Amino acid sequence: MTSTQVAKANCKFSGFMSGENVKRQINEIIAGKKGESFITSIVASVSNNPALADCENGTILSAGLQGAALDLSPSPSLGHFYMVPYDDRKNGRKVAQFQIGYKGYVQLAIRSGQYRRINVIALKEGELINYNRLTEEIFTKLIDDDEVRDKMQTTGYYAMFELSNGFIKSMYWSFAKMQNHAMKYSKGYAAQKGYTFWEKDFDGMAFKTMLRQLLSKWGVMSIEMQRAFEADMSTIDAECGVDYIDNQQNETAPKEKEALPAVTEDQFNVEMKSWVATVECGAMTASDILAAARCRYTLTEQQVANIESLC
Repeated sequence: MTSTQVAKANCKFSGFMSGENVKRQINEIIAGKKGESFITSIVASVSNNPALADCENGTILSAGLQGAALDLSPSPSLGHFYMVPYDDRKNGRKVAQFQIGYKGYVQLAIRSGQYRRINVIALKEGELINYNRLTEEIFTKLIDDDEVRDKMQTTGYYAMFELSNGFIKSMYWSFAKMQNHAMKYSKGYAAQKGYTFWEKDFDGMAFKTMLRQLLSKWGVMSIEMQRAFEADMSTIDAECGVDYIDNQQNETAPKEKEALPAVTEDQFNVEMKSWVATVECGAMTASDILAAARCRYTLTEQQVANIESLC
């Protein structure tokens, strides 16, 4: 995108976020000053990422709201979660995908009050002496000099947690096992496309994988943690279902979507008046409104045509 195109996309997204329907949707999840702060943060994130500005507005909002619903910060510097642009070639569109970072998992674990200790670390060449898979005892000799250690080759990953009741669980994966995992579950990484998090931050994705494997199988999962695991690396499609794109973690098919209620003609006419005003002021496009409406109702062909005619 050129600088002019980026500026136009940013302006369009700012207008989208200023729409009354969008504000109402945000207030249903996060009200008051938090809602205002959320809007400011999301608009800033889009302004700082030209590729994100090129995504469908509704998917950017959905990705941001998934993080906000978990009370995680959208700031990339904190690493709680990310809104990542992806080409959805199956549907011929560009979408924003919610991806939680390993620090987001740590945050949710701490907030649950169930964990006394939780840690994940990369082990460098020569540091691992022995790991007993049966008893989970690990013997290491870590390099004291951080500068020297950072230059050493990573040979594996270790993660552990201790619950408040004293239960301890740990896990070790070799670097080769982690790489095979990435190759299996990330098509982009396997093809060395250059855009995946596995290529940009292998250790960060490895930490996340270790925590996800450990917590999902042995940890105490709060409601927030369960929601985070289900939403990770997903986008909300036009039919309001969860669609997983290049998801290295999602090894099971998403559940079937429940049927949405039909909308009466009287109710639809009332909605149309509001939608006309929203399109005229430039806050949303007809496509945005159609996607939002399909999240709430089962529409007839005529109702879809009426919404598509808004311009």
